[in-house]
Amino acid sequence: MITTIIFIIITIYVLLIGSYIYGFDKVPDFIILDSPSQIKFTIIIVFRNEADNLPELIQSLKNLNYSRTHFEVIFVNDDSEDSSVDIINNQINKIDFNFQIINREILSKSPKKDGIQTALKLVNTDWVITTDADCVAPKYWLDFFDVYIRQNTHKLIAGPVGYKVENNLLSQFQTLDFISLMGTTIGSFGLKKPFMSNGANLAYKVDLFHELNGFDGNSHIASGDDVFLLQKARKANPEYVGFLKSNKALVLTKPLQSLNALTKQRIRWASKSSAYSSRFAKLTGLIVLTMNMLVITIIGLAFGNIISWNTCLYIWVIKLSIDFILLFKTIRFLNQETVIRSYFWSSICHPFFICYVAILSSFKGYEWKNRQFKK
Repeated sequence: MITTIIFIIITIYVLLIGSYIYGFDKVPDFIILDSPSQIKFTIIIVFRNEADNLPELIQSLKNLNYSRTHFEVIFVNDDSEDSSVDIINNQINKIDFNFQIINREILSKSPKKDGIQTALKLVNTDWVITTDADCVAPKYWLDFFDVYIRQNTHKLIAGPVGYKVENNLLSQFQTLDFISLMGTTIGSFGLKKPFMSNGANLAYKVDLFHELNGFDGNSHIASGDDVFLLQKARKANPEYVGFLKSNKALVLTKPLQSLNALTKQRIRWASKSSAYSSRFAKLTGLIVLTMNMLVITIIGLAFGNIISWNTCLYIWVIKLSIDFILLFKTIRFLNQETVIRSYFWSSICHPFFICYVAILSSFKGYEWKNRQFKK
């Protein structure tokens, strides 16, 4: 009986990850040639206590190749208690693009969503792009979105996000974990069942936001400005959404510097999954969690002589192998091959981390930007 259950779980998991591998290859790589700037964008950045990160972000915006007459930036201050606002103001004479700093209006229980909605009241362009204050935008970021928009009919476009790879164990671990999420994201778009995106690199039409009534229905959840909007757009019309698969449009963010901070972040991400409208998303989460619980459980079964250690080893090898295929494709796409050397030990730790986060996210709230949010 136990063997049959194990076989069923493994088979379902392999088929699921295999489908994402197939979907990943179905999303074409996007390449552009030189093209004049045509689409006008408003970049929205909600920030809170980001004094250490804003200079690098602002420098990356100054380095954008895009025409200065075709984009503006709205910085939304979310009750910062450090020198974030002063840092932006001190850049006034150095910044060669239009920008403004505004304060977030309190509209709901979600500061990030409130910040975006506050900014949208001032937007005069057809398109907005959101990113985060701890990110760095690539030089041709807007150029790729511009051409992609003109070549497609999508109204919401997700772009790739990655970590700046650092040479330490924690950075390598969370980079691989994040890469697995990005691979799943791209694969889901290839399967025409997208349910994840990242607000650090997300573009959408302003009229689509209003058509979908913005964040209505999920404004009580502190995070999720990206995934909930994507799922609403796909539900309204699957043709509304697309993925810009180009590492030239890759936005980079910094890895967290402590295991405690990483755990808190992943609990926040996991906490919103119960509110997903996508059944495929919920099924994916259930299958992945079940498989990770299985690879932990079989160790106990092997110690209890209920299954053999060879069987235990085979199960781990099967999981590691199918996971590696999707990871490797994503790693190669992101040009982050240096993390491959950490794959084996990271994959051993990952099931324990996933299950730990899943358990905590089911019973407790989370901390975000030094604020507590209830489950």
